[in-house]
Amino acid sequence: MAQLARIASIKRDTTETQILLELNLDGEGQRQLDVPVPFFKHMLDLFAKHSGFDLTIQAAGDIEIDDHHTVEDIGICLGRAFAQALGDKAGLRRYGNRFTPMDETLAQVTVDLSGRPFLVYHAEFQTTRIGTFDTELVREFFTGFAMNAGVTLHVNLHYGANAHHMAEGIFKAFAGALKEACTLDPTVRGVLSTKGVL
Repeated sequence: MAQLARIASIKRDTTETQILLELNLDGEGQRQLDVPVPFFKHMLDLFAKHSGFDLTIQAAGDIEIDDHHTVEDIGICLGRAFAQALGDKAGLRRYGNRFTPMDETLAQVTVDLSGRPFLVYHAEFQTTRIGTFDTELVREFFTGFAMNAGVTLHVNLHYGANAHHMAEGIFKAFAGALKEACTLDPTVRGVLSTKGVL
């Protein structure tokens, strides 16, 4: 039996943001990103490359106020697209864990495609900004993603000194953990849960 395509398209149109996001979990890490927050665009770019997911985003937002709504809403859209693309979750490994060193930094992200949205976030940045990007928005992105993807997500920054390296390590670890969790495992029959559903 042929595998169903694991793709999704999400549109979000509010008074604060206008976002169109397309995701292919079985892609090649191709990305087309029109995102008006430069550092965040960089994080999404490396996320797609390191996950192997194809990711297209066209986003506009009220960045004249600040970047908050745009970053949060992209997290929401990516989460919804991820949940949609996973389908019934049959045959998935379900769990993923990735440590990522980035020079002096060590980041770890662990995920369970549980159907239960939860975020544990332990990442302390020594600075409030990376260029013009507010480091508080890293957490806002992951909150939006976890709550809308229906996953349990643990983000742990074990140590680091350079804020750019710290954020990059987290996003690369996130990419690797998701890639592992949504990998199809031929030894898994149905879904990996005694409940029979995820």
